[in-house]
Amino acid sequence: MKADVHDQKCAVLVVGSGAGALLAANRAHDLGLNTIVIEKSDRYGGTSALSGGGIWIPNNSGIRDQDNYQDALTYFRACTKGLVSEEKLRAYLDSAPEMVEYMRNQVGVNYSPVVGYSDYCQNLPGASDSGRTMFVAPVDGGILGDDFFALREADMGVKLFGRISMDYYDAQLLGARAKGWKRKIASLIWNYSSDISWRLKTRRDRRVTMGNALIAGLRIGLHQRKIPLLLNTRLERFMVEEGAVVGAVVSRNGNEFTIRSSSAVIVASGGFEQSQALRDAHLPVQTKTQWSVTPMHNNTGDALLAGERIGADSEFLNEAWWAPTVRIPAANTPNVDMRSALFVERSYAHSLCVNRLGKRFANEAMSYNDFGHEMIRDNRESSANLPCWFIFDASYRKKNIIGRIMPGSIAPDSSLPPEWWDNVLYRADSIAGLANKIGIEPNALASTVSRFNGFAATGIDLDFHRGHYSFDRFYCDPRHLPNSSLGALSQAPYYAIRVDLGDLGTKGGLKVDQDARVLDQSGKAISGLYAIGNASGAVTASSYPGAGGTLGPALTFGYRAANHIKVANGPEAATLTESAAHV
Repeated sequence: MKADVHDQKCAVLVVGSGAGALLAANRAHDLGLNTIVIEKSDRYGGTSALSGGGIWIPNNSGIRDQDNYQDALTYFRACTKGLVSEEKLRAYLDSAPEMVEYMRNQVGVNYSPVVGYSDYCQNLPGASDSGRTMFVAPVDGGILGDDFFALREADMGVKLFGRISMDYYDAQLLGARAKGWKRKIASLIWNYSSDISWRLKTRRDRRVTMGNALIAGLRIGLHQRKIPLLLNTRLERFMVEEGAVVGAVVSRNGNEFTIRSSSAVIVASGGFEQSQALRDAHLPVQTKTQWSVTPMHNNTGDALLAGERIGADSEFLNEAWWAPTVRIPAANTPNVDMRSALFVERSYAHSLCVNRLGKRFANEAMSYNDFGHEMIRDNRESSANLPCWFIFDASYRKKNIIGRIMPGSIAPDSSLPPEWWDNVLYRADSIAGLANKIGIEPNALASTVSRFNGFAATGIDLDFHRGHYSFDRFYCDPRHLPNSSLGALSQAPYYAIRVDLGDLGTKGGLKVDQDARVLDQSGKAISGLYAIGNASGAVTASSYPGAGGTLGPALTFGYRAANHIKVANGPEAATLTESAAHV
């Protein structure tokens, strides 16, 4: 037997280390169930660590005087279009607020509603702008000790100067250039640079925010509960006895061993977006793994394949959490390209998106998931999308971040690598010149820009109603009138960047019931097996109801899974003493 690989036992085995996984582990432990968490990467946090950390929680305790259950259910039904059972929708709405209170009171992860942050689909009945989206408070990463350095680092694009952590409020203030934004930048820089003892350890910011704050808070909970987290440990296959899952065969550095679970296995190992073969087999259009903004090589569908091998059913394999993404070369690594999602950049004034015929095809300020669906629709109709182009002028370039590219006021054109020009970023002194560079008929693009500029002058987008909904304008400068999301493209030079159909992960996976129990082809629950997050079919179906529509369900169904495991196993649920050593 190899020293670092030996068979182990627990009551609950959790596969994955994203938000849903760590929440489920904390909850299972608090219910008296001995728990082990495994993660196949050398970093914990998964895609959750790279996220904004928001959670979509209708009727949460902070907005109960402004929201109500029936409106939330009406909206949820409209979003999912009858593709998800009423039982699952109600399970989410029933348990999500309770889960948030558990995180706050028992784990110490604090969330607050963002008043004025609208649901994504404002055109649907029951939609709200009352604060169904909640954001997490920053966490002192120093509490993690050496484990801080195994936390998957947030994307450089959400950090000031690629180093200093920003939370949602910082980003919103800077994006809108609201009153006090310069003072905020100065404060962030001072707090970072004056933390001398920490600077001697690492350039990473001690103050962790967004998805990193959520994962750090849940990881601190694991520390407090002494729950083992095994890194570099991959799910290979489930162990099945008499029709029930009783554990898993896992591997570390090519060496297999078993982890037997007396109560259940919860898979929370993400989707399959990093498997080109599975993408090609299931997604509705041809897309590439490198267009995704999820951790490279990690989410390859391990749980989906393992589940299918024991007869598990699946659903929504044709869906993803779509997001338009752009290619930005890595700053410090030659010949390596990174991906940045255009989450809010499309809503800022003095910009628009066109297909390769030079025509607009959607409200650019809509949610990234809806915009992805529009790219697919337009390509089906025009054969001239996938990719499309994001066009903007000098005033936009001066003021706004684009992916990882800082505003021109901070990083002028002369400071960007010369090899980027007419490769990553395209630039010309006229719209016609820009069109020629990106392969669009000049008159077509000029006509589109001229019509758009007319809308900007009146503040009314007659084609796609950009800026009509409160969500469109949320990140924009309210001082820009008459419509803060519309602005003429009139100041040379003009710019373009190619936009591909990327994603934040796939949303199809093992089919589950309202308690996250995995179902077989006949609709019967497979004893001992649960799935949450992107390892399961999304409770949102093809929709994205609001910011946090991915993490909210992952956390909530992780909470419900742990609760159900305790109830299903009753007082005989084993609390085994043999457990793994922390790695």
